[in-house]
Amino acid sequence: MANNRPKLAVFKFASCDGCQLSLLDCEDELLAVAGKVHIAHFPEASRESVRGPYDVTLVEGSITTPDDVERIQKIRRRSKMLVTIGACATSGGIQALRNFRDVKEFTSIVYAHPEYIRTLETSTAIADHIPVDFELRGCPVNKYQLIEVLNAMLWGRKPQIESGSVCVECKRRGTVCVMVAQGMACLGPVTHAGCGAICPAYNRGCYGCFGPQETANMDPLSEKLAGLGVLATNIARLYSTFNAGAEPFEKARRQVEATNN
Repeated sequence: MANNRPKLAVFKFASCDGCQLSLLDCEDELLAVAGKVHIAHFPEASRESVRGPYDVTLVEGSITTPDDVERIQKIRRRSKMLVTIGACATSGGIQALRNFRDVKEFTSIVYAHPEYIRTLETSTAIADHIPVDFELRGCPVNKYQLIEVLNAMLWGRKPQIESGSVCVECKRRGTVCVMVAQGMACLGPVTHAGCGAICPAYNRGCYGCFGPQETANMDPLSEKLAGLGVLATNIARLYSTFNAGAEPFEKARRQVEATNN
C-alpha cells in the first residue's frame, strides 16, 4: 500500500526542468524506485499531489522571487530530508548572471509593465535560504548519481558520489588533456566530476557544468589560462556560465576583473 511506503516529492523553482527530466530518463531504474516509494508530488510525472510530510524531497531550481523564499521554507518544514538537484538549485544557475547587473534594467527592457514584476535582486541557491541535507550538482544532474542519492536517502546511508575533478574522468577514459596538448581553455581541473568528461572527449574544453570542487584551486588555473594567451575578459566569461553564482567561480571572476581594470 502507498501509505506504507516512504513519500517522495519533487518541486521546481526557477529552472529549465532538465534535472527533473533526468530522473524521468532513468526509465527502468525509475520504475524500480517507484515500486519502493510513494510518489506523492511530482507534476512532471503524475497528476497526484499529496500533502506532506515527505520522507525525501528533491528540489530543482533557484530562488528568484519573494514568493520563492516563502514556498521553499514551507517545503522544508514538510520534508524530513531535502536534496537540491542541479546547478540552479545548488548555485543559482545560469540566471545568477543577473546578480552582477541591475535587475531593474532587465525588467524595464523585457516587460511592458515592469511595475508588476516582483523579483529579487539575485538568483541564489536553495541552501542560502534553508538547511539542505545533500546537494547534487550538474547541468543537468547525472541520472545515475541522482538514483544513488535517492536510494541512499531512502535507506539512511551516505550517498557514494565521487568528489574528484573532471581531469580524473579524462584520465579514466584515456582522453588526452586538451589544455596541455592543444593549449585549449578548460575548467576541468577545478570542476566537480560527474559528467564523464564529455566535452574533452569531443575535443572541447570543460565548461564547468558540475560546478567547482569543494577545494577548487582557482588562482593557478587563472594564471595558466592567462599564460595560454586567453584574454582576461574571456577567462571571466569561463567562470560566468552554468555555475556563475558558485562562490569559487564568482570569486575567481571578480579577481580576474579586478586585476585587469
